[in-house]
Amino acid sequence: MKVILLQDVKSLGKKGQIVNVSDGYARNFVLPKGVGVEANEKNKNDLKLQKMHEDKIAAQKLQEAKDLAQKLEGCKIEVKLKAGENGSVFGSVASKEIAEAAGRQYGLELDKKKIVLPDPIRTFGMHEVPIKLHPEVTGTLYVLVKEL
Repeated sequence: MKVILLQDVKSLGKKGQIVNVSDGYARNFVLPKGVGVEANEKNKNDLKLQKMHEDKIAAQKLQEAKDLAQKLEGCKIEVKLKAGENGSVFGSVASKEIAEAAGRQYGLELDKKKIVLPDPIRTFGMHEVPIKLHPEVTGTLYVLVKEL
C-alpha cells in the first residue's frame, strides 16, 4: 500500500514522501497513529498544493532577506562604550547591543541570534559585522564603536 507521510518516520522516510509499506503496517501503525495517509488522488493533489504553497513562502522569505540585506548595506550603527585612562575599553559590544542600536537608529528589526560575532567587539573604531539573514543570504552591517 502506498502512503503519504505527514511527519518524519525514522525507518520509513521524511514528511511529504510517498512510500510503499505493507498493508498490515499501514493499517496498524501508519494510519491510526496519524503519521501518514493513503496515497489516493485527492491526497496526492493536496500534497502537491501544499508543496507549491511552501515553495511560494520560501521564495517570499528569500526575497525579504535579500531586501533587508540591501537595506543594511548603507547602515552604520554607532555604539558608545566607556574607556579607561589609557584608552582601553571597559566591557564589550555584543550582538544584543548591536540589535538594539539598529532598532533605535534605523528602525530595523534584527534578531540577535542572526548576528555573527565570533567574539564580542572590544576595540574602538569601525567593525564589519556579518548578519545571517537566510541560509542563502548574508548581509553586512558596519558598527562604529566610539568613546562615551
